[in-house]
Amino acid sequence: MAYNLLKGKRGIIFGALDEKSIAWKVALKAKEEGAEFVLTNAPLAMRMGAINKLAEECNAQIIPADATSVEDLENLFKQATEILGGKIDFVLHSIGMSPNIRKGKDYGDLNYEWFQKTLDISALSFHKVMHVAEKQDAMSEWGSIVALTYIAAQRVFPDYTDMSQAKAVLESIARNYGYRFAKLKNVRVNTISQSPTMTTAGTGVGGFDAFFDYADKMSPLGNATAEDCANYTIMMFSDLTRKVTMQNLMHDGGFSSMGISEDVVNMIYQNQKQEANS
Repeated sequence: MAYNLLKGKRGIIFGALDEKSIAWKVALKAKEEGAEFVLTNAPLAMRMGAINKLAEECNAQIIPADATSVEDLENLFKQATEILGGKIDFVLHSIGMSPNIRKGKDYGDLNYEWFQKTLDISALSFHKVMHVAEKQDAMSEWGSIVALTYIAAQRVFPDYTDMSQAKAVLESIARNYGYRFAKLKNVRVNTISQSPTMTTAGTGVGGFDAFFDYADKMSPLGNATAEDCANYTIMMFSDLTRKVTMQNLMHDGGFSSMGISEDVVNMIYQNQKQEANS
């Protein structure tokens, strides 16, 4: 059911790669709720994905941009405001990539040049997006900017390696730029800390299936899906959340408040029984 939450609003959505992407789901939901927007991704990612199909479904134009390039972002915001006919009301930053994870590097044996790329792509790009939006005065008053993050910014998930640091930096940027943008133009900036999600990027992390199942057993409501996250993101873009800013919003079925769950206890007991009988 649609509620016209974004009727008349204009946006930029970063990071829609394929139908599994949270950004893809957000785009579909934003269209359903009445928004107009442009889609953007890095040229390499666009060649790997199916973003043209999404653009057709949403009647949206695609503007290729490397989010680590200020020049590309300047062109993106300039074109977006021209195409959409006005300032931007919402931005989704759904960007994250670690060369160390992709190449299976252990946390104790990181390639530091790749580590810097992880930080640039997954965190510093968020600062660059807001820096360009501010300099061009591209955001509408009471606009909303959201980035997607993960609880590994606060807790240890060994296979998440340098992405944990990237997410911590991302969340810090959201708080600091959130203050700045609120004072400048009442623009709010938040991060959404999502459950482990079966996206193309998520499943590339080593041991993903194990901690997906673990999180699902730990969360009283179960893992939040990509569709659930899209709904939450749309709410954050809407006028219903005008006074929410500088927050890291946990969207994880209750996982972040749990110590241990009955499901996990039962799983441990079952494993112990199997080991005793073997």
